[in-house]
Amino acid sequence: MCKRPGEIIKRDPFKVQCLRALRSLEVPQGYIGAGFVRNAIWDELHQKVSPTPLNDIDVVYFCDKVAMPNSSAEYKSTKESLSQSDFYHEALYAIKSQEQLFQHELSRLVPHANWQVKNQARMHLAHNHSAYRSCHDAISYWIEQETCVAVRLLANDDVDIIAPFGLEANFAGTISINPKYPRPDVFEQRVRSKNWLKTWPLLKVVKKHMRNCKGLLQRNE
Repeated sequence: MCKRPGEIIKRDPFKVQCLRALRSLEVPQGYIGAGFVRNAIWDELHQKVSPTPLNDIDVVYFCDKVAMPNSSAEYKSTKESLSQSDFYHEALYAIKSQEQLFQHELSRLVPHANWQVKNQARMHLAHNHSAYRSCHDAISYWIEQETCVAVRLLANDDVDIIAPFGLEANFAGTISINPKYPRPDVFEQRVRSKNWLKTWPLLKVVKKHMRNCKGLLQRNE
């Protein structure tokens, strides 16, 4: 079994095509994350002949040139000032417009991929966090530890990987809650709805964070 995630990714022509498309746009701190890497490693653990199809291609990038509030509380406080509120609404509109532009271009380059593009410089507002400092910081808050990983293709075709918690859990075949930002209800719902235990039956849910793990495992057998 290969334990070099870069080699695993490069064996899939579709993933390489996606990475090259993203690289061509020179998106700031542009990475493809979540299931793009996580599922590839799980496929490797299960010795799947062909890659498990991806529902979407999650692109993260980081561009903080447009000023955003440092927290949701700060954003709400701006409502007291109409001018500040208008400024932040315009800033959010500008960021989302940029995301849509990148998404449109990626869809043009690889039209059979379902691209989802998010600037992580604004995503802290969705979770009432302090402003994220980078993509590495932002993805460290994702639901599962094994999901907190992203890759990009460098100019020399090397694969650059960011993984705030490392990749040991990925290659151990576990599904574990994010220890930095645990959300048990969301975690359990995702394990149920995404049918990971059916697609990759060798995976093991880390039980210490699962209130209803026994029932969950029984329903997925």
